[in-house]
Amino acid sequence: MLSVNNIEVAFDGTILVLKGVTVTARDGQITTLLGANGAGKTTTLKAISGLLHAERGAVTSGSIELDGTRLDRMTPHDIVAAGIAQVFEGRRVFEGLTVEENLLVGGHTRPSMTQIRRVMEQCYEYFPILKERRRQQAGYLSGGEQQMLAISRALISEPRIILFDEPSLGLAPLIVESIFRIIRRLRDEENLTILLVEQNAALALEVADHAFVMETGRVVLEGPAAELRANPEVRELYLGLNEAGSRRSYKDIKRIRRRHRWLA
Repeated sequence: MLSVNNIEVAFDGTILVLKGVTVTARDGQITTLLGANGAGKTTTLKAISGLLHAERGAVTSGSIELDGTRLDRMTPHDIVAAGIAQVFEGRRVFEGLTVEENLLVGGHTRPSMTQIRRVMEQCYEYFPILKERRRQQAGYLSGGEQQMLAISRALISEPRIILFDEPSLGLAPLIVESIFRIIRRLRDEENLTILLVEQNAALALEVADHAFVMETGRVVLEGPAAELRANPEVRELYLGLNEAGSRRSYKDIKRIRRRHRWLA
């Protein structure tokens, strides 16, 4: 189990962004982090994957553990080797490299090319279009194809846990449906543990087993995803639905969230 234990994260040693965050991602389940922009969701993922230092951030209190082993003391390279991979917001593929070269980069922790090729073929089974495009530069792929490549690049390292940061961002609805079908398959067929950050709260709660809601660097609510889907406060604040089930305007949602913060 991946455990984030009461962590604080500060940037430049002074700007406190996470304020005692505790999150667990249970084996073989999809866990989602919900919250508005600036709530601290992406910072939580970067704390787990060890990427805070690139932005002059650090875990200043608490711990991050995988089956009892401290991750917050490891380098990003060692965290990948320990079994954690991240699919970044905005894909971030290497645009000047081919599809296959991108996948080879993702396999840098694997011990042999034979092993990398075996996993690469599995990725092509999930995303047949990537096999057709394997010699094409990644920068010429569509947004959906780049997201497929980003997921495959994470899978090449044969992780136990994948961190997804906004996988639906900028994609057409049909492509989003396809991506989330794959995320379900990774849980159900590969028994992967998934920690999902997603602005589309309704979609995230539909696929997730468990959910945490974050606001201003803190976890304010958590529970089984089905229970949170039925929670009136979550429906109002994050799904934009009123008691009758009709959709609220974005202006109304902003006003409700401001009121919620004032009353907290």
